[in-house]
Amino acid sequence: MTTALITGASSGIGLAFAERLAAEHHNLILVARNRDRLERVAAVLSSSHGVNVDVLDIDLSHRDQVDLVGDRLSDSNNSVDFLVNNAGFGIRESFIGGNLDAEQQMIDVMVTATMRLSHAVLPGMVKRNSGAVINISSIAGWMTSGTYSAAKAWVTTFTEGLSHELAGTGVSATAVCPGLTHTEFHSRAEMDVSNAPDWLWLDVNEVVDRALHDSRRGRPISVAGRHYQAISLPIRYWRAAQRRAEGALRARVMD
Repeated sequence: MTTALITGASSGIGLAFAERLAAEHHNLILVARNRDRLERVAAVLSSSHGVNVDVLDIDLSHRDQVDLVGDRLSDSNNSVDFLVNNAGFGIRESFIGGNLDAEQQMIDVMVTATMRLSHAVLPGMVKRNSGAVINISSIAGWMTSGTYSAAKAWVTTFTEGLSHELAGTGVSATAVCPGLTHTEFHSRAEMDVSNAPDWLWLDVNEVVDRALHDSRRGRPISVAGRHYQAISLPIRYWRAAQRRAEGALRARVMD
């Protein structure tokens, strides 16, 4: 039986991934800060689906705790076949005059932890010629709204680079770029999105369905919802053309 490790697994998109992968009979390692909530989720998933569920109450804004998760990911005797880097948060404040520590924590959780955990898990996956990394980005990464958007843009570009590097290895890397999704994210960040029209909202399971579909086909970017797919199409087309141009340039430089 394969094993999936999911960060930010106690709620939202991370929880939906946990529920779906448990239903597909993957053993789970769930990572989040709230141990009580993790243990409740673990008990339900274990009893419902007959899978092993371990929990790690970890704060990914702390490097030493990130590396504890990295140690588990690189353990060759207990391989992880599926990594979902989902942990993240947003803040309502503007960058100028805002809380710089909170801005730094966003980078620590969404950029540094994503990089270090991917680096920990991928050598084993490549050696086994199988595995998948899913990094939760956002359509916000194609917008201009401060540190959050910049961090998500990094996640998307980083994942595209991984996908290119992993070509032919049997391992995939996919950046998931959801739009507005029904989770606790906005209420936790104290963001007022009450004026957003209903048609803009995605069900969390729609995001997970699309992510797994695209991951299993080796696609570097996953966008759920036809409206978001349409909005993002020119950007994704341009990025694909850019990758082709980069490949041609790289080949010429390396000749």
